[in-house]
Amino acid sequence: MDEIKNKIKTMINTNNVVLFMKGTPDSPQCGFSMAVTNILKHLQVKFEGVNVLESNEMRQGIKDYTDWPTIPQLYVKGEFIGGCDIVKEMFEKGELKKLLENKSLLS
Repeated sequence: MDEIKNKIKTMINTNNVVLFMKGTPDSPQCGFSMAVTNILKHLQVKFEGVNVLESNEMRQGIKDYTDWPTIPQLYVKGEFIGGCDIVKEMFEKGELKKLLENKSLLS
């Protein structure tokens, strides 16, 4: 399990924006993953999509890592932002854009 934890930690620390999701950014496999992907694309932020469906270890590992039961999970500069509902709400209030601008991730 430590191996998966280290893998997750490395992905989070080496990418500015990481979305642990079902499917890929080009082909999301669930509505929630698609919603978050669409928001990130709308904001034109570059992000790394990690398909948790490719491995059960990764799927369980990310839930254990954050102690958060659902997928997708969004990380910005190493910080856990939340799942679909939180990301949607932050987007609607303009908070997500502000957060990304503050972290110098939007042009």
